[in-house]
Amino acid sequence: MAAGGCAASRADNGYGGQQGRCRRGPGALATGYLVIYNVVMTAGWLVIAVGLVRAYLAKGSYHSLYYSIEKPLKFFQTGALLEVGIVPSSVVLTAFQVMSRVFLTWAVTHSVKEVQTEDSVLLFVVAWTITEIIRYSFYTFSLLNHLPYLIKWARYTLFIVLYPMGVSGELLTIYAALPFVRQSGLYSISLPNKYNFSFDYYTFLILVMISYIPIFPQLYFHMLHQRRKVLSHTEEHRKSE
Repeated sequence: MAAGGCAASRADNGYGGQQGRCRRGPGALATGYLVIYNVVMTAGWLVIAVGLVRAYLAKGSYHSLYYSIEKPLKFFQTGALLEVGIVPSSVVLTAFQVMSRVFLTWAVTHSVKEVQTEDSVLLFVVAWTITEIIRYSFYTFSLLNHLPYLIKWARYTLFIVLYPMGVSGELLTIYAALPFVRQSGLYSISLPNKYNFSFDYYTFLILVMISYIPIFPQLYFHMLHQRRKVLSHTEEHRKSE
C-alpha cells in the first residue's frame, strides 16, 4: 500500500525496503479503501500473532504451532491478492511477490501435510507475521499522514533479521516437501496423455529453490541501500526541525 504524495510502495520483498520510484498517491476513494484494507490486514496478522503466543503458552512447546493459526494464515495471506492492481507499483512485480507466498501457503504447506509439523514452517510464519504487522501498520499510518518514527524504523530495520529468517524457513519447508512430492507424484502429469504434455512438480520445486540464489542477495542488498537512504533522510529532517 502507499501513502499520498511520495508514497511507500508495495513493490518490496515483503520483509521491508521498497523498490521503484516515488509515485502519486491514491485519490480520496482509493485512500479510504486502502486505509480500511490495511487496518483489517493489520488486525488479521495480530490475530495470527496472538494465536501463536496462546498456543505456545498452552502447549509449552513451539513444535507444531502451525495448526493453531492455519485458517487465519491462509485467509489473510491469500487476502494479499487484493493488493494486486491497486498499489502504485508494477502489477507484475506485486503479483509475483504476493503469489510466491500464496504458493508456499497452499501449494507446499497445505498440499504436503507432512511438512506442517516441521519447525521450518514456524520459522517463516513468525517472520511473515512480524513483517506484515509492521508493514500494514506502516501503510495505514502513512495513508493518514501520521507515521510514527518507530514504525518507520522497524520497517526499514527488522528486515535485516526477518528476511533471512523467512527465506530460510521457506527453503527448508520446500526441501522437506520434496521426498513426499516425489513419492506421491503430487501435481505431476506423466506422458502419454491426450494433451501431449508432462509436468514434474518435484523438479519444479527444485527450480523454485534455485531461483532464490540470484534473487535473495539482490533484494537484500537493495534493501540495505534503501534503509540507509530512508533513515538517513529522516534523521536529517528531524535535525533540521
